[in-house]
Order: sequence, then C-alpha cells, then structure tokens
Amino acid sequence: MMFDILKNKLKALGADAWELTETAETRWEFYFIRHELDQNRAVNLKNCGVKVYKSIEGGEFMGSAYAEFAPTLSENEIDKMLSELLFRASLVKNRPYTIAAKPVTAEEKRGSVDIESITESFIRAVRSVHETETEDINSYELFVSEKRKRFLNSNGVEFSAVYPKSMLEIVINARKGGHEIELYRAFNSGSCNPEKTAEDIASALRYGKDRLLAVPTPDPGKIDVVFSTSDSVPIYEYFLDRMNSSYKVRRMTDWEPFKPISEEQSGDRISIESLRSLADSSCDYPVDDEGQEIKSGYIIKDGVAESFWGSRQFNEYLGVEGSDVLNFRASGGTLAGDELRFGDYIEPVEFSDFQVDSVTGSIAGEIRLAYLHRNGATLIVTGGSVSGDMGEALKTMKMSKELKQYDNAVIPSVTRLSGLRLNGAGGE
Repeated sequence: MMFDILKNKLKALGADAWELTETAETRWEFYFIRHELDQNRAVNLKNCGVKVYKSIEGGEFMGSAYAEFAPTLSENEIDKMLSELLFRASLVKNRPYTIAAKPVTAEEKRGSVDIESITESFIRAVRSVHETETEDINSYELFVSEKRKRFLNSNGVEFSAVYPKSMLEIVINARKGGHEIELYRAFNSGSCNPEKTAEDIASALRYGKDRLLAVPTPDPGKIDVVFSTSDSVPIYEYFLDRMNSSYKVRRMTDWEPFKPISEEQSGDRISIESLRSLADSSCDYPVDDEGQEIKSGYIIKDGVAESFWGSRQFNEYLGVEGSDVLNFRASGGTLAGDELRFGDYIEPVEFSDFQVDSVTGSIAGEIRLAYLHRNGATLIVTGGSVSGDMGEALKTMKMSKELKQYDNAVIPSVTRLSGLRLNGAGGE
C-alpha cells in the first residue's frame, strides 16, 4: 500500500518535517445524447501527495517541496523521487514556520457515499425539466464520485474523511427559424439537490430562447448592474481574498482586523463566515490540506474585518490562528431580491467571462446575454461588457436577504452594484 510505504520511508528520509495525503476516488461517469445513455464507465483513481520540509542554515530558513506519487511507482522510483524532493526543499529559503501539531478532534467521516442514489437523483432532475420544440437538452454528462482523503504528518496529526463530489455538464439547444444556438452549463456540488438542479436547467432553457431575440447592447455609460447567477460568486470571493493572510504578508491588501473594510458604506454591510460544514458542497470536510481543523467563524462582520485566514505559513507570519476556508456564507442584505430590481439597470445572466481582481478590485465581464431595463422598458441584449472598481462599488452595494448556494459558496441570490460602466456592442 503506497501510503504505508511512503510513511515508513519518510520517517527514515531525514526531512525535518513532512505531510502525507492519500486521495482515493471512485467515480461513475455517464454520457447522454438527448436522454438516451450513450456510454458509461466506472473510474478508480488513487494518488499520494508528499510535502517535505528542510531546515536551512541552522534554522534561519526553512524550505519545502511537494510531489505526487502514483501507486504504480517501483521502490527505486519512490526512493529517487523522495531524494529529489528533499534536495528541492533545501533550495527554498522561507522564514521558518511550524506544521500542524494539535490532534484533530473532529469526527472522522467514515462509511461510503451512495453514488447510485446521487446519480439517480441527477437523472430524474434532468428528465423533469419541461422541454419544447424550440428549446431542449442536446446532451449531458454526469460525474459522481466518492472521495476518500487520509492525512498524516510527522507530528502524528492524522485524519480521514469520505465525501461526495459531483459535476453535471449540460448542453442546451435553442432554435428560431433557421437560426440555432447552444448554451453550455456546468454545475458542481457534493450530492444532488433535485429541485435546484431542475430550476437551473429550466433557467438555461429560458436564456437560450431569449438569446435568439437579443439585439446588440447599447452604450449608455454608467449604470447599475444586477447579478443573479453563479457569476455573483467572484464578487464575494473578492472580499474573502482580501482577508487572506498571504495577501496581507505580501502587502496585496490594506484591510485590518476590527476596522471597516471601507470608510464609506452607505449600502448593505457585508458579513462573510467560514463554514466548517456545508451540505451539498463538494468541499464538505472539516480539516484543511495541512491537517488544521476548520472552525466556523466570521471573516468579515457587518462591514468590519474580523480575522485573517489562510495557510499555516502565512498565518504564523501574521501571528494569527486560523486555517484554510473551504466553504463560506455571505450575507447582510436588507431587501428582497425583487426589491433590488428597480429603475434603470442591466441584469447579465450569461457572461463569456467575468472576473473581479482581488488585488486591484477591477471588475470585467463580457456579456453574452443580459436584460437592460431603461425608462420602464426591457431590452434583451448581447455583446459589450461591464467594467468597474469593486473598491468603489462595495460602498453602495445592495444584497438580497434571500441566499442561494453555488457548490461551496452561499451568497445573496441578488446583488446590485452601482456605478459600473456598460460598454456597448453597437446598439442604439
């Protein structure tokens, strides 16, 4: 067994510290054309990741290096890789820090994942969606996994977890006259929420129909933008990243604990919490990759920075206690989602790409489909882009009271940012 072989060899290697992680995955894969099964297969994967640490120049520095070991390696290949790994670690000069030493108190997740039941839920959800002669499901691919992770380090910290991970990829067709388009969607989760899955596919069918009616986006200049799809997630990851300890050490953020994230906050005041556990998340396990227990708690509360989070290295450099964040919840809205749809605004529901730069705050997204509301009229548009500055937009940001989950993130279902720029695509 590769895990035990590596464990024994690491003890004799001469590394000052080490971490060993074994990941095993049993995955069912299904490929459907329309609703007919075209092919399926079962996949079994296993690998071990090793990170070694080496003290340098009498402890003034510490180096580290990481590599993955396939289960098919021979003993000679393992010995060679470990020696090379230790040599690589000796070339890195970081300030010293420690690895996890506290015993894990979280209950280990044992048993097995009911892959068959999760698969059946996804298939039923897809088949429950109403299709028409002009909007239907072209094809879809389904991947449902049982993942097993086992962690051990040289301090004796050990933990095992079993959890589900799923992905549904679906292609939607929409037709009008002689024109036809395809929309692609990918949904990631732990297990399956049938109602949410069916709702998301139905929305994609509706967007496909509307895409055929879209006209080029006009260029009205600055406008409020309403976000109501998974493209909202990067907005909230911006807040999370700004409180990452590595950003602080590298001077990529100026946010400070117990201080407002902005001196001007006339909009809703955001709260972001790290969650130790989150149902239907593909990251639903309570220990991070360094063997540290994840604790639920506020990263930002009511618009005030609370605590940094991140890897053990950068947490120690800052002198803070913490761990990685695998699941999070953002909240703080004061109005219902429909109440945020007022006046003039654009609501993009399909981007070719959407990003919020966590360092500069730059917002950029290329529009494929959006609903432009101006002067009491609604126009379905395509093309053009939205841009802006998240540092400015957060001052007046509005969020819905209702929340929606996108895999490992629970965020307001509707977010309204003011003062963004709409760059048109030649429309009037």
